[in-house]
Amino acid sequence: MRRFSKSRLMAYRQCERRLWLELHRPELRADGAASMAAFAAGHQVGDLARRLYDPHGAGTLLDPQTEGYEAALARSLALLDSGRPIFEAGFAAGGAMAFADVLLPVSSQGPRRWRMVEVKSSTSVKDYQRDDAAIQATVARDAGVALEGIALAHIDSSWVYPGGGDYRGLLVEQDLTDEAFGRADEVAAWVAGARAVAASTAEPDVAPGKHCASPYDCGFAAHCASGMPQADYPVAWLPQLRSKAVKQYVDDGALDMRDIPDALLNDKQLRVKQHTLSGLTYFDAAGAAADLAPHPLPGYFLDFETIAFAVPVWPGTRPFQMVPFQFSVHRLDREGKLEHDAFLDISGDDPSRAFAAALVDSCGAHGPVFVYNASFERSRIAELAERFPRLADALLAINERVVDLLPVARERYYHPSQEGSWSIKKVLPAVAPDLRYDDLEGVQDGGAAMQAYLEAIAAGTAPARKREIEAQLLDYCRLDTLAMVRLWGYFVGP
Repeated sequence: MRRFSKSRLMAYRQCERRLWLELHRPELRADGAASMAAFAAGHQVGDLARRLYDPHGAGTLLDPQTEGYEAALARSLALLDSGRPIFEAGFAAGGAMAFADVLLPVSSQGPRRWRMVEVKSSTSVKDYQRDDAAIQATVARDAGVALEGIALAHIDSSWVYPGGGDYRGLLVEQDLTDEAFGRADEVAAWVAGARAVAASTAEPDVAPGKHCASPYDCGFAAHCASGMPQADYPVAWLPQLRSKAVKQYVDDGALDMRDIPDALLNDKQLRVKQHTLSGLTYFDAAGAAADLAPHPLPGYFLDFETIAFAVPVWPGTRPFQMVPFQFSVHRLDREGKLEHDAFLDISGDDPSRAFAAALVDSCGAHGPVFVYNASFERSRIAELAERFPRLADALLAINERVVDLLPVARERYYHPSQEGSWSIKKVLPAVAPDLRYDDLEGVQDGGAAMQAYLEAIAAGTAPARKREIEAQLLDYCRLDTLAMVRLWGYFVGP
C-alpha cells in the first residue's frame, strides 16, 4: 500500500491536480526563486530549533534521505526508549507517513510520554499549519507514540537579536493539542482522497486559480496554465480588481478585459483597458509637470537594496527586518549636471551604521529626494534613525524631503506595454528604451540582488567572485536611480 507523506497530503489539500502531478509527472515541477528562498529559511529555522530545544546536544537527529525511509522509521521507534530529544523522528500508520521536527520526552512517572513541536519560519500560526499539525499528531498516535501534546513554534517578529549566538526567545509556541487530536477522522479522509487521486490514470481537470498560490506557490502552475485558453488582453492586467461585480465576471470565466463592461471599471482600470486596446500611450504631461513643480532642483534620486534573514545575524536586528546594504544616489543640479554616488558593503558585517552615515553625506541638506515607492525607503530610514540616535535628526530630515515618483506615474502615464503594472521596470522601457535591465550582467532585479549579496558575504566565496558580484550590484542599483532621473526628466518636460 502506498504511503503518503505529510507534504503529499498537504499537496492534496491544496489541489488534487498538484498531488497527481507530483506523483506521476514530477519532472514538470519548476519552483520559483521565492519558493526556494522559503525552503532555505525553513531549513535555517529548523537547524536553530534543534539547538534551542537541545542545548546540550543530547538528542538524536535522523536523516531519512541518507539512511533510507524504512530504516529511519524503524530507528525512530527504537529511540522512543531513549528518553532523549529526537529530531525528524518518522512514523507511519493508516497509509500516511510523517517526520516530526521536534519530539521531546515529558518528565512523568509511569510509561514514557512525548511532546511534539512543529517548527515554522512564519511569524504566526496559519490555517494550513493547523492541518499540518493534525497530520503529524494523527500519524504519530496511530503509530503507537504516547503523545501528550503538540505545539507549533513560530518566529516572534518583534524579538531583537542581542548577539553572541543567543537566540532564546526567537521562537514562540502555540499549543494545538486539543484541535490536532480531534481531527483524526479528517486526516483519514484526506488519506483516502489522496489514494483515489494517486490511483487515477488521468490528470485531474482542475483549472488554475487562487489555489495555485495558496497556501504555497505551486511549481506546476506554468504547466497547468499552458493548457488554458490564453487571452490577448488578460483581465489580470486591470489594476486592483476588488469590486464584487468584476470578481463575479472573473469567477464566471472572463479571461479577457474586453469581457468586462466599462461601467464596472474605475477610472484607472478604464484607462488601462482603453489604452491597452487602442495601443496608444496616455500621458498627462501638464499634470505631471505640475505635480513636480513644487520640487525644484538640485534633486537627489535614491534607491536601496536590502536583505532580510529569518534568523537575524546582526545584533540589534529583528527576524525578517529589511536591512539596507546598498544605495545609489544620482544628484542633478540646476544646470543639468548629473553626479553619482553609491554605497555597498559586502564584508558580511552589519552594514547599517556605515550605510546610515554615508546616506546622510550623499543626500546633502537641501533639495528633494526622489524615490519610486516612498513607503519602502521611508520605512528603512526611520528604522535606521531608531537604531542610531546620533544620526536620527539627519536621517529623518531626509525623510521629510522624500518625493515619490510612483503616484505621478500612476496618475499621469500609461503605456500599453506596461500590462497593468507601474513598476519602474515596466515603465522604463517605454520612457527610456535605451536603458535596459536585461543588458546587465548577473543582477537584473531585486531578488537577484539579494541572492548575489548572500553569495558575496558567504565565507567560501572567492575574492575574484566577490569583486564580480560587487560590480554587478553597483551597476544594477545605479541603473535604478538613473531610470528615475530619466523618468523625472520625461515628466517635467523640456
